[in-house]
Amino acid sequence: MKTPPSAGEGFVDAATQPETRGIELIGAGERHGRARDLFFVWAAPSVSILNFTVGATLVLLGLELWQAILVVLAGSAMWVFPGIIAISGPAAGTSGSVITRAIYGIIGNKPVVAFTGWLIGAVFLALNWLASSFLGADMLAGMGLTDPVVVPIAVTLVISALTVLVAVYGHALILRIYSWLAIVLAVIFVTVTAFILPQVDWSYQAAEPLAGVPLWSAITIGFTLVASGPISYINSPDIARYLPRSTKASHIIAATALGGALPGAVFTAVGVLLATVVMGGMDAGIESALLGILPAWLGPVFVIGVIVNTVALNGMTTYTSSMALQAIGLPLRRIPAAVIVGVIGTALTIYLVLSTSLLDAVNLMLQFLVIVSAPTMAVFVADVVLRRNRYDGVDLFDEERGGRFWYSGGWSIPGVVAVLAGGIVTALCLSTTVWTGPVSEALGYVDLSVPVGMLVSVVLYTALLRTPLGKAGRP
Repeated sequence: MKTPPSAGEGFVDAATQPETRGIELIGAGERHGRARDLFFVWAAPSVSILNFTVGATLVLLGLELWQAILVVLAGSAMWVFPGIIAISGPAAGTSGSVITRAIYGIIGNKPVVAFTGWLIGAVFLALNWLASSFLGADMLAGMGLTDPVVVPIAVTLVISALTVLVAVYGHALILRIYSWLAIVLAVIFVTVTAFILPQVDWSYQAAEPLAGVPLWSAITIGFTLVASGPISYINSPDIARYLPRSTKASHIIAATALGGALPGAVFTAVGVLLATVVMGGMDAGIESALLGILPAWLGPVFVIGVIVNTVALNGMTTYTSSMALQAIGLPLRRIPAAVIVGVIGTALTIYLVLSTSLLDAVNLMLQFLVIVSAPTMAVFVADVVLRRNRYDGVDLFDEERGGRFWYSGGWSIPGVVAVLAGGIVTALCLSTTVWTGPVSEALGYVDLSVPVGMLVSVVLYTALLRTPLGKAGRP
């Protein structure tokens, strides 16, 4: 068996220098940090303008304020899943994109990570850079820079460069600065909220109140939008992997889940209320409508906050996506891989900047994202529970035939089949403006993609593990 790459080869985790370690194993002597540090790591990227956008969309779907806020709370509860899979990082001492070899097999893991890691990473890079580009362009337009092509592209390039820089410096920099970023962002967004609340129409009612099947359609579509965020964070083990193996699992779950859920729920609820303020002015985009109701001095501060949030979220996404590239076998060190991820995300963002609005892009891409994220998250959670979080980092790097995770010809049939079947079921139950699955259409456009897709994936994975097909090649 080939000796796996380890932390004993000169890797240093320090905020003052680029992190050269990628998927390499982290030895016991290199472990550090506390579970509570994860709260701020996830809070900083969760204070986002995308929350405002998603919250406003719930009202546009026809929901009353109280209904929309209940949907926000239900969707935010899905943050428990990134918390659960995060505990596998310290257990294995490596990236989640390597840990999933235990689910899909040494060879089977490569196409799954290549597809899911890249799709999820690219979508979130583009959506967040898109938000910053639109807002930055609006702010610069007020200063006389109005070119509709050059300005947003220039803003995108600057923000992309800052994002890749964070990804290059990596884990230690993220831990050191994200707590401060979370506090600064919370202050900015709370200040913006303070100017929104007095203008809220607390007596708002939909022009045509929904009932029956149309109401459930709006509720379920809204739930899919809110839930698509947390269930896409399949990279949570990457951020937790430096913690000592003895760190309590319950503390890791709580810090990760609460760090993402609390600010996410609060500011998505603010987005719900915001919709009653800017309802008549969203034709130009929710970002422009929002800037229009803020005092002149606060608009630029808010834009800076959005850019900081974007760098925080996309820095983390680029960081973890670079390890996904390594996990699928590309002969790249982590830093060049991060640069490649940044270039691809920038190209997609520039395309979206020139072809769509923020509201349309967020709603459509987040809904389609669940076809991938719902089954992969469900199967990962199931594996952590069924395996009782017992992952051996050394075995995960044994890529030779006959190794523990070689399974059947390098493929774990239960994992691959569960994800493929779950994705198909998710698509059949999905309802978007450009695609409605036959199940959703038969139910009157009720969207059960997330709960049904995840349930089918878990049940199928668990059942297949107990068959001869599932036991083949398993120790």
